[in-house]
Amino acid sequence: SRHTGQRADAQSSLSHFLSRKWGEREKTMEQLRVVDTPEGALTYILIKKRVKNLNLRVGRDGQAVVSVPMSCPASRADQFVREKSGWIVKVTRRQEAARPQLPPEPDRETCGLLLKEALDQAYPLIQPLGVAYPDLKIRRMKSQWGNCHWHQGYITLNIALARCPEHLRRYVALHELVHFLQPNHGEQFYAVMDALMPQWKKYRKELKQYA
Repeated sequence: SRHTGQRADAQSSLSHFLSRKWGEREKTMEQLRVVDTPEGALTYILIKKRVKNLNLRVGRDGQAVVSVPMSCPASRADQFVREKSGWIVKVTRRQEAARPQLPPEPDRETCGLLLKEALDQAYPLIQPLGVAYPDLKIRRMKSQWGNCHWHQGYITLNIALARCPEHLRRYVALHELVHFLQPNHGEQFYAVMDALMPQWKKYRKELKQYA
């Protein structure tokens, strides 16, 4: 029937699209390389993919990445890095200079006091909305500044926050407290953050410098 034919055409088009995308994925190759340059030995990630030109970028972590066409030999990419080594070093030094210098991490007891203080400062903002004062746990976390166990009535804050400025600790504490009202990061969650701490976006951006 006509509908069956249309469905078959759609499935065929989808299969072709997925096959093409998978082929592109298969034809992207990455390699970590080290090359001697006028600035000393530099490490970079070489990516071969469907591009026409050689492209260089330096990530926020200071890692240089070079994208080259599939047919480009690795030796050409190495030479490209040598030619751009001065620029790479300049960018990485500028990034390092822009990163805030963290003070030494306090002992665990002091960390606990600082994070408890942040919670005490943030709580009055949300108390009128009916949120009960939660228990606080502290621990070292690799990928989060904090989390909220709203169903169990406690929040966890990352010990590393103790090295951050006071206003950033307060921001993270409030962020976790708002999860007692909105467990996910939907529009209502951010509406509450806007109302209670209008400058939270600025703080979130600033906090990324300490990651």
